[in-house]
Amino acid sequence: MAKIKISNWDTAKHLKSEKDIKYYLEAVFSDGTAEEIAYALGNIARARHAMGKIAKSANVNISSLYRSLSREGTPYFRTINHAVNSLGYQLTVIPQKKIA
Repeated sequence: MAKIKISNWDTAKHLKSEKDIKYYLEAVFSDGTAEEIAYALGNIARARHAMGKIAKSANVNISSLYRSLSREGTPYFRTINHAVNSLGYQLTVIPQKKIA
């Protein structure tokens, strides 16, 4: 029987366009957990080679940022906000349904 080679999936390698990133963000923000959102931001930052820019903006060292935006990370909201802004987005709150 032939051996099957299995490699780890790296989402960042598959985010090749702004359209890919847009759909990825929409999906994760629509039903993702806080941890999944942080991890998605890390994937986008790695895809854009922007970890250094985000670390500088958030005033954290780059290894801490990689850790914060990993699967096991627990970033502060401040870090998430800096990541979103550094990637060219903004967080906005809108009502889910009309309030009477």
